[in-house]
Amino acid sequence: MEFDNISISSGSIPSTEGLPIRWDLYSPISGTNREFPVILFIHGFKGFKDWGAFPDACEDLARSGFGVVTLNLSHNGIGDNKTEFDRLDLFATQTFTQDLNDIESIIKAIQAGEIRDNHTHLNTDFMGIVGHSRGAHLAITAAAEFEAIQSLVTWGAVANYLEFWTDKMKEDWDTTGITEVINSRTKQIMPLEKAGYDDALQNEQRVIALHRVKDLRVPALFIHGRKDESVPYTHSEQLHIHCAARDKELRLIANAGHTFGISHPFQEDEFPGPFQELLDWTIGWFREYLR
Repeated sequence: MEFDNISISSGSIPSTEGLPIRWDLYSPISGTNREFPVILFIHGFKGFKDWGAFPDACEDLARSGFGVVTLNLSHNGIGDNKTEFDRLDLFATQTFTQDLNDIESIIKAIQAGEIRDNHTHLNTDFMGIVGHSRGAHLAITAAAEFEAIQSLVTWGAVANYLEFWTDKMKEDWDTTGITEVINSRTKQIMPLEKAGYDDALQNEQRVIALHRVKDLRVPALFIHGRKDESVPYTHSEQLHIHCAARDKELRLIANAGHTFGISHPFQEDEFPGPFQELLDWTIGWFREYLR
């Protein structure tokens, strides 16, 4: 069933460190007491909840009968401006452990009714998660970590994030304590401290997706572009092979890169073909396994 009208609410909750975790809730308006399952959406590295077509995709998910909660992780570098990296001090100290804490804080806030609107009843007994790239890596660990999550979809997932920290980055950390990455869109130079790398090493069995996917028992769909220029599709192949879930699938989309044809800002009237296919598979999966 499709819903013509949706409601969009926004707010923030404090992280375990007292930092704001900004969220948006997209929910269908039904005019009845019907309850809707909840989907969490997790952005990737140098990403944010309002990037590109993510808000449009969340609207489509809501029209398909889900309450969709998107969030900016507290250390993603986005501050009061929704689309500008104005908190590079926070970006520099991001860790997977704190990201998992942020997701747990959001889950608890949804369950407690702190994230809601007045138009829709959310069924917090049925909760799924979808993430892109680093966010997909994180979504896998969250799905293995938190019992509230009952279904998973990944978009262009990284299998083992330890492989993405290069020898040059490690050398920088050893010599100056800081390495730098460039935002290809804004040309910003973005600092990274060693905290994220140290955290991943110290908590590898907990925070690395390729390890946690072996603990996964919820239905899992891995979607990847065959022409992904940033994260080869072999990452999703590995994750699919090692996934312990009984219900699991791997979908490779032809002619799709890392962002499935989307860029920021997104101002088109229609999604490009690869992104529409990605969204169709995502909606279909949650309709089957989150009811």
